[in-house]
Amino acid sequence: MRLQSEITEIARSLLADPTSDLDLDTAVTMATDVVFEAATEAFNGHETELRKKAHLALVGYGALDSLLADPLVEEIWINSPDQVFISKESRTTLVSLDIDALGVRQAIEKMLRDSGRRLDRSQPFVDATIRNGSRLHVVIPDVTREHWAVNIRKFPTKVLTLSNLVQRGALSNKLAEFLRREYRSGSNVLVSGATQAGKTTLLCALLEETLPSERVISVEETFEVRTSHFDWVAMQARQPNLEGVGEISLRRLVKEALRMRPTRIVVGEVRQAEALDLLIALNSGIAGLCTIHANSAYDALEKLQLLPLLAGENIPSTFVTKSVLSTIDLVVHARMDDSGHRYVAQVIKAERTQQGVNWQEVRL
Repeated sequence: MRLQSEITEIARSLLADPTSDLDLDTAVTMATDVVFEAATEAFNGHETELRKKAHLALVGYGALDSLLADPLVEEIWINSPDQVFISKESRTTLVSLDIDALGVRQAIEKMLRDSGRRLDRSQPFVDATIRNGSRLHVVIPDVTREHWAVNIRKFPTKVLTLSNLVQRGALSNKLAEFLRREYRSGSNVLVSGATQAGKTTLLCALLEETLPSERVISVEETFEVRTSHFDWVAMQARQPNLEGVGEISLRRLVKEALRMRPTRIVVGEVRQAEALDLLIALNSGIAGLCTIHANSAYDALEKLQLLPLLAGENIPSTFVTKSVLSTIDLVVHARMDDSGHRYVAQVIKAERTQQGVNWQEVRL
């Protein structure tokens, strides 16, 4: 591993030289020769393997490439170089990966270069979308004890439809038709569930039911929402730069979305004060769709009544509660069972009368 790291670093410096016109293969060959001549230990016939690993480290994400390329791997997380886990077909597995701390750092730094986001002691957390569309989350010391903590959430290459989810047993035909009808009628839909319950997958399936005449604007912390709808603009938040300026929050994006002639506003996930801006947008007559972490559909409604209060002390809770009850039409709760099967566990619909709002369980 030490020899491979040396070859990689020398080759990287050769390629970074502005006066050089070396190609990748030549740079790796020259770096291997340099390390070979200076090495106090024998290569023992591993020269070809070392060249290959150095090449992969420079063009891809090194040892992580094989996991990223595996379509069955749903998520990768790294606690330390010798503790690399994957979720494959919804089962957690500890994998043996030929990677050290430097390899982890080099792979993550390359992912962040692709995304344009940064990570340092002043900004020890980062969320980013990497080249293949996966979501990257990293925490570094001294927030973590010693090693970089990495999570890479992969997403299906194909956007699933409601019909696809019916085939997978996530919901019934009748429920799919009900959700399709409600969504197309302009209902404001809140998709709730725990982590990995399939919230974003369900949200994207609903988006596939968007009518051709509609214009969709989506806002997220990092790009996760996907749709084949052609009149769609996706926006993501932005971190502050090294001077501490230039940040673009979800709250700002929701406000900007209102100026873009949307038929529907999609918030990938409401977590904080942006919930207030979403409710204000929905109160203006624009249809909305978003996800939220919650243990049940009813818990999701309660949480949505609490999050807007984070926007400031002058936000009256009575206003927020009234806004939620008057705007949210449908809550769809997703769940994953112990076997890894994801399904729609609960759907509640608002029934509005002169006396108030009653929430009815939808059982189809």
